[in-house]
Amino acid sequence: MKVLMLMLSVVVAALSLVWIKTSLAHGSGGDWRTASRESAGIAPDPAETREAVVQVYAARAWSWRGFFGVHTWISVKPTDASAFNVYEVIGWRSYRGLPVVSISNRPADGRWFGATPQLLADIRGAGVDDVIERIDAAAKTYPYPNQYRVWPGPNSNTFTAYVARAIPELKLDLPPTAIGKDYLTESGFLAPAPSGTGYQFSLFGLLGVLAGTEEGLEINVLGLTFGIDPADLAIKLPAIGRVAP
Repeated sequence: MKVLMLMLSVVVAALSLVWIKTSLAHGSGGDWRTASRESAGIAPDPAETREAVVQVYAARAWSWRGFFGVHTWISVKPTDASAFNVYEVIGWRSYRGLPVVSISNRPADGRWFGATPQLLADIRGAGVDDVIERIDAAAKTYPYPNQYRVWPGPNSNTFTAYVARAIPELKLDLPPTAIGKDYLTESGFLAPAPSGTGYQFSLFGLLGVLAGTEEGLEINVLGLTFGIDPADLAIKLPAIGRVAP
């Protein structure tokens, strides 16, 4: 009983920390129109970096969504390009009758309405221009270009996971807070893991299991991910995210 109470106390404390960090990340004003979208200083400066670059980022979502999950996106810069292109799904575009898939020149590591992004993957140099072409092709064949649903998907994390499955070189381990990553395409209930190092089974993003070298073992219940990553001695928890020594 004491162990259970201790575990509960730890979870409550962690969730409180998530709430505080998310609130501070987006600012106290609560106005998305004035929230920062500026560079977080993580991505390389294209003016000083000739080589091709692909990066994947995650940042806490805006408003109440940020207490539970993150928004993810993919930033690419071909060799000698003067700017990054950012591939992502943005839900509000559907409300205006626009395709939800966005390809823009916003800062590669731009704050997501105040929230500082976390770098999830970074590959550079030889062969990356080919990877960028494949990312572009995968983005343009995304099966839900006009659909968006916060839970259980398809959403921005569904898109990032879909593209990542086509680019195993990324070895992308999406965080447990990337709700929607387990919402598979219409092709079935089985798919490679987003990292390309394992496989997953998922029922419409609501119930499933994933096993991969990069991700470890994950169980998805109602879109919430619980898991362990033995390679990094980490546990994965809904809302809280990845916890490692």
